[in-house]
Amino acid sequence: MLALIQTIVMALDLYWWIIIASAIFSWLYAFNVVNSKNQFVGSIGNMLYRLTEPALRPIRRFMPDLGGIDISPIILLLVLFFLRQFLLTTVAPLVLG
Repeated sequence: MLALIQTIVMALDLYWWIIIASAIFSWLYAFNVVNSKNQFVGSIGNMLYRLTEPALRPIRRFMPDLGGIDISPIILLLVLFFLRQFLLTTVAPLVLG
């Protein structure tokens, strides 16, 4: 059972970095730092969008309009941090019990 918890924590950590990469990529794309006509850049952006948008879309539905500022990745990172800490501090000790 501990191996399952460790695997879930590792998946949460990996998704954490994917969300950060997606946010950084969106800033680079918005400020024309990366070449948007490059097929490789487009495929990376599409991959990051497809990986993060299903989790960010429900958060964006409930967020008020902040005038072009999207804080949904921050909220998702907080949720992931909570889940990770809950698994490590509450569930894991019960399993090891």
